[in-house]
Amino acid sequence: MSDDAASAGMTGFDQVLTFTVPERNARGRIVRLGPVLDAVIAAHAYPAPIRHLLAEAMVLAALLGSLLKDEQSQLTMQAQTQDGVIDLLVCDYRSGELRGYVRFDRARLDELGPSPTLHALFGDGYLAITFDLAATEQRYQGVVPLEGETLAAACESYFLQSEQIPTLIRLGVRSDAGGCVAGGLLIQHLPEGEEGRERLHVQLDHPEWEHMRIMGGSVSPTELVDPDLDLETVLWRLFHEEREVRVERGKQIVKGCRCSSDYYRSVLARFGAAERAEMRNEDGLILVDCAFCSKVFEIDLD
Repeated sequence: MSDDAASAGMTGFDQVLTFTVPERNARGRIVRLGPVLDAVIAAHAYPAPIRHLLAEAMVLAALLGSLLKDEQSQLTMQAQTQDGVIDLLVCDYRSGELRGYVRFDRARLDELGPSPTLHALFGDGYLAITFDLAATEQRYQGVVPLEGETLAAACESYFLQSEQIPTLIRLGVRSDAGGCVAGGLLIQHLPEGEEGRERLHVQLDHPEWEHMRIMGGSVSPTELVDPDLDLETVLWRLFHEEREVRVERGKQIVKGCRCSSDYYRSVLARFGAAERAEMRNEDGLILVDCAFCSKVFEIDLD
């Protein structure tokens, strides 16, 4: 590990660390969410299975979103079904701002018991991952079925199918009376040795990738959520035999709900007068409900 990384004090929660292993042509991200996760979950009375799922989804959004280079670029991850117990799960990440929300059928969820499978929650659902690039104003989206046992597996499939990048993702969640902690590790193999180049020779059995997959896969969920174990120590445990591992401090994660009365006024101003009139209640106000933070805004356009 570099001396700069060691002296940076890379401990605590709600912090992304980026790392590269040059001789293995690999890059990665590691993150642990705490207070930000609690703040998002506290906005809704989510039952335990939904809290766990949302915690995993927010870690994934932080890992994937931190791959973006441009300051105002955004990652949106959305899981949706037609007939599942959960009909919408959405998280997004922009410049360190993270938010998430789950819409579900409480009565049907209660019938599934305390530990429902991913298929029980979503049925035949799909996961859409969208990158909105601020610098070029381009949008890239990939859609994969929600197959397998975890959201992480679906994200791995996205990168392999849509980006041709072998990817390993490991997650951990711990929820108790003290709150919710979730952590994650992402490792990717860039066989051309350079980001942004077309990857013509993706090899899942490439010796560089096979080595990184085995090393990264050895991390335990407990290590990812242990508050007494800083993230740089986790990386050292995994890769201390490598000749060089470059670690840098990434974005500090904050709760990212962007709702405000001024924002909703600007949105409503785009509608015609007749449409706005239909939206008003008997007091002349337009009520706007923010699903992310569970607040209702009373907008008076006059």
